[in-house]
Amino acid sequence: MTDTSRLGRVGVMLPRDLPVGQILDFAVRAEELGFDELWTVEDLGYRGGIAQTAAVLGVTSRIHVGIGILPAAVRNVAFAAMEVATLEQLHPGRITVGLGHGMPGWMKQVDVWPASPLTLLREYTEALRALLRGHTAAAGTYVRTADLTLEEIPDEVPPLLLGVRGPRSLELTGAVADGVILAEPAHPTYITAALRHLAAGAPADGPAPQVVTYDVAAVAETDQAAWATVRPALAPIGEPDWRPHVAGLPFADDLAALRAASGSAQEFAARLPDEWVAELSLAGTSERVRAGIAARHRAGATSVVLTPTGPDRVAALDGLATALEARVGV
Repeated sequence: MTDTSRLGRVGVMLPRDLPVGQILDFAVRAEELGFDELWTVEDLGYRGGIAQTAAVLGVTSRIHVGIGILPAAVRNVAFAAMEVATLEQLHPGRITVGLGHGMPGWMKQVDVWPASPLTLLREYTEALRALLRGHTAAAGTYVRTADLTLEEIPDEVPPLLLGVRGPRSLELTGAVADGVILAEPAHPTYITAALRHLAAGAPADGPAPQVVTYDVAAVAETDQAAWATVRPALAPIGEPDWRPHVAGLPFADDLAALRAASGSAQEFAARLPDEWVAELSLAGTSERVRAGIAARHRAGATSVVLTPTGPDRVAALDGLATALEARVGV
């Protein structure tokens, strides 16, 4: 049996397409159930990360809220600093800020994809931290704020994490950020590989990075029922952006072959063997999900974030919380 006393932080994702009338109820219920964190999403065409974060902070009192993620090319760093500073002043110690390149297709769709995404992300992260500290930011290739300093700054700069995938981006994260957000699926083998890249870019005497992982999740009375629930959410896996996530798994080549042989993402998800679904998600009985969470923490995750699936994502929170009951007494 898994020793849940060793579980680290566990959070839940606020689904990007949750009906608007359920957003605040979702946040309140997540806090009531004892989850440590709630993560918002800023995906193109859905909802803004800052607005959602402010709303859920306002109806909760304890749960930590992460913004995952703000695309650097979209938001002017000075105005992003003002928003972050305001959230931190109003709710001190309760936010973490995720930054990233943004999905290339989305960024190109709004005509903001830079010639050097790595350069932009480095400059942006360094400038945002400087502004939040009340300093001026150095001028760069993409980020220039002249001699601007903020008049209102928080007592503490919230953690700045980068939501990235590739080795070079992970090395950059180790050099300039407080940690990383690893998108789903975040199998322990992927966490281990990501930590190696983070270490390659980090200063030798630097603090240990925060590592936040995302996984689609479901808890049911049987593993098979939970796997059926998460299966549609696994449809994007196997596309190029997801290759780093599965590279260390023994069925990685077979998964790529299945993706190539499938006529659609939906067909691919339907044909995934159950044993692969079990490795690519946090789904099953509460005991199985609890063990999966613990395995991610052992691999180096500091926070494991569950993305609820199924027709009623608010109700799904109660099932996911059963994976924590030995720890939080739900």
